[in-house]
Amino acid sequence: MAAILGSKLIIAANVVLLSKRRKYWYQYGIMRTIVFDLDGTLVDTAPDLISTLNFVLGGEGLPPVAYDDARLMIGGGARRMIERALIAEGRNVPGAELDRMFRIFIDHYSAHIADRSRPFPHLESVLQRFAGEGFRLAVCTNKLEWLSQRLLDTLNLSHYFAAICGQDTFDIQKPDPQMLRLTIRRAGGDVHCAIMIGDSMTDVRTARAANVPVVAVDFGYSEVAPAALKADRLISSFTELPAAIATVATEAAAAAPLAGGNPP
Repeated sequence: MAAILGSKLIIAANVVLLSKRRKYWYQYGIMRTIVFDLDGTLVDTAPDLISTLNFVLGGEGLPPVAYDDARLMIGGGARRMIERALIAEGRNVPGAELDRMFRIFIDHYSAHIADRSRPFPHLESVLQRFAGEGFRLAVCTNKLEWLSQRLLDTLNLSHYFAAICGQDTFDIQKPDPQMLRLTIRRAGGDVHCAIMIGDSMTDVRTARAANVPVVAVDFGYSEVAPAALKADRLISSFTELPAAIATVATEAAAAAPLAGGNPP
């Protein structure tokens, strides 16, 4: 009888230990890769993007787009930004003309990529913290990869990231979830142990489709009210990001089965 009781106690203790280990894995393992959007999330690129957009429009004899209006055109890549500006002016141009304007945009923008673009406040201290704690960091953006690399190099931020992926890296763009999945893999991470940080509905849709948790920032270029993005968490400063990620991880741990099996 004592032997049976002893066996039951050992089993119970092992179940509790497994439960604790499983909860620990969810809390501290599930978010080991952090993937960031670039424009409007990591860096306030609007000043240089809008200046370049209006440079292109001016060359076409078109009036400049107001700053606040142009801010909402950012997020789908430069070509889409030009297209949106033309639509706002009631212009519908052939694809070849749009391609020509896109080339002018890229040539000008690449030469002025960080004239006034700056990281959002407290970004670098948070990246330093995450890097020190062993997180894998990556960038998943609809900007061209080489432009993204140049921007982050110029701002001395690229060394924080294990992968910097743009619309031409895999020939796909957000909100295609495969772009996020491939970015995570290129960073050496696991899609089941990752979280996305972004500023737009495109970012949230991408993360949801990839079954990856997402934190939204409210200081970016969203076309809708940030709360309407319905991200897992919404932050107003990068100082809030570590706690937001911890909260999302804790919720994942609470939702997980308490014993048995392997993490999904």
